[in-house]
Amino acid sequence: MHDKSVQKTSYNLDMNANQALLNRSLASVWHPCTQMKQHETYPLIPITKGEGVWLYDANGKRYLDAVSSWWVNLFGHDNPRIKDAIKAQLDQLEHVMLAGFTHEPVVELSEKLAKLTGLGHAFYGSDGASATEIALKMSFHFWRNSGQPNKIKFISLQNSYHGETLGALGVTDVSIFKDTYAPLLTQSAQMPSPDFRLAEAGEGAEAFALRCADALETYVAAYHKSLAAFIIEPLVQCAAGMGMYHPIYLKRAREICSKYQVHLIADEIAVGFGRTGTMFASYTDCDAACTASNCCKNIDCRPDFMCLSKGITGGYLPLSCVLTRDEIYQAFYDDKITKAFLHSHSYTGNPLACSAALATLCIFETDNVIQKNQETSDFIWQKMQAFNEISITNLRRPNSNQSGMIFAVDIVTKNPNFARDCYASALENNLLVRPIGNTVYLMPPYTIDREEVEHALKASIHATSRACK
Repeated sequence: MHDKSVQKTSYNLDMNANQALLNRSLASVWHPCTQMKQHETYPLIPITKGEGVWLYDANGKRYLDAVSSWWVNLFGHDNPRIKDAIKAQLDQLEHVMLAGFTHEPVVELSEKLAKLTGLGHAFYGSDGASATEIALKMSFHFWRNSGQPNKIKFISLQNSYHGETLGALGVTDVSIFKDTYAPLLTQSAQMPSPDFRLAEAGEGAEAFALRCADALETYVAAYHKSLAAFIIEPLVQCAAGMGMYHPIYLKRAREICSKYQVHLIADEIAVGFGRTGTMFASYTDCDAACTASNCCKNIDCRPDFMCLSKGITGGYLPLSCVLTRDEIYQAFYDDKITKAFLHSHSYTGNPLACSAALATLCIFETDNVIQKNQETSDFIWQKMQAFNEISITNLRRPNSNQSGMIFAVDIVTKNPNFARDCYASALENNLLVRPIGNTVYLMPPYTIDREEVEHALKASIHATSRACK
């Protein structure tokens, strides 16, 4: 039996000072990814301030943001460099439509992203799902413009997640998000996931990834004439409980897609900007971002499309981006308006968001972030070994617990409400974590220090143990 006191208590929140605000929120706001009735038992927390890795509620209690506010915050709350960039831009230009106009921040950001990725002509949206929609539509439209109108289908990995708009759900394979809306969706086929937790006993990570890649090639070889693109989350399938896999799969996927003329879409929305240890997960085997036409032993490892969001602005403003190869852009460059990519968002390339993104990239450039992250990652991984002392821990196979600044551990428990109870217990101990099913994970801001790491691990282990009782 699990601890009923965890399930039915709040987080030591003094409701007297905040009850009015909480009631107003429940009466007016439909909160995301939430069964609202649960807030009868688990009250909302009114956050009034953020500083570094900490969030503060209206009573002054603080919570270490170990999930970077849904994986978006890279350099801490109240970061002065990002704030100052937004303030300076606000004095110049807050917004102008990008149809028929342009501005310095969007041009500079596009140039920097092109240099980092080897891909050009950035197309901007407002969130990750819209980036997925843009990439899918571009791929479909490219083949139509190129005289191959039968290439209209998409494939993704089993347990994949690419967003919750209708197009993105069509290539998503998480039933809790997808099943209700199945009648509305254009269905896709799912390929075997290289998530190493799914490997046979005794099978190595590389061997399993290659076996999954062989299955991918078998399918693509049979159906490539109707396939537009293969969309993939490089290295980590985050919504699948941080499913991690060997980078050889990415190399083989690139080879297969090139061989059979199928686009490769890299969904770097969650894993881009240093999360997996390199600036972009797609280039994990490269010495640097793949700006050359050939790398990785003469294999062009660049995807055909790269979707970016979440950390692109350091977590300060909504922004997403799709980058693609020049030859794809050229297929839309024509006198005929019907060949143009007639897709738009009202706030496309918003100057304030672009200024935040430029400040974020500047921090990467000046602060040696990737190398510092490696040191932080090693320390967190060392401290995570304390999970080994908990009998309820389901030790993953080697090399599947950690990827860069993403850390995960699977928990064995009979508590059907484990994720909810673990979340609540962690909040009581000044920690924000949101387990995915029975997977407890940490994806903290890069600015977390060693004392804060110690707190995060101590509180997460305590919450895990308590939620399993």
